[in-house]
Amino acid sequence: MASDSTPAPRSSPAPGRPGPGITGIGILVALCCTGSAGVNVLFETTDRFTDGPDADYASGSSVMNRLVAGLKAAGAAVALSAVAGRPRLVRPALVGVLVWGAFATLGVYALGGAVQAVGMVSGLVDGADRIGVASAGYLLFFILIAAGFGTPAVSWPRRYDLRKGAAALGLLGAPALPTLVLLAIPMLPAALGVVPGL
Repeated sequence: MASDSTPAPRSSPAPGRPGPGITGIGILVALCCTGSAGVNVLFETTDRFTDGPDADYASGSSVMNRLVAGLKAAGAAVALSAVAGRPRLVRPALVGVLVWGAFATLGVYALGGAVQAVGMVSGLVDGADRIGVASAGYLLFFILIAAGFGTPAVSWPRRYDLRKGAAALGLLGAPALPTLVLLAIPMLPAALGVVPGL
């Protein structure tokens, strides 16, 4: 009896799950967010804010540092949720909003840094002497993390057949987060006198 030489069909990802490439990117982004949050934790454990010209505002700097660490931890959770299977505790549309929001927030931040760097190098603004390997690496890190969020963000609506509203809501709402973190939230500790006034 002749054996069937037809090759077995390749196993495709389960419905709602991304391929291994997107999964790997999501896990890598989550690890980067977690490692970056770990730096903020290190700042707390080494009393980084008690020395220097702003030592009088160490308590306010500590509050902001903890807030940033929390946002990074939340980013790690969003990255993992975006490459996991169908979410059980929240609707897929909410994850879509969050991952698109993370992509847009970091994209705006990275774009702002790039524009600032170009302005410094071109002489439009002062500070070209402050651009070094560390600052360039910092900017590149955020560009890559933004792209890392963008990859599962693009695949998410296709995986769950979502409308474009989730992506639009995430993209439009994203600028509110940097505004909240950089302007609105520091206003309260500044009013209380625990950080320098804006």
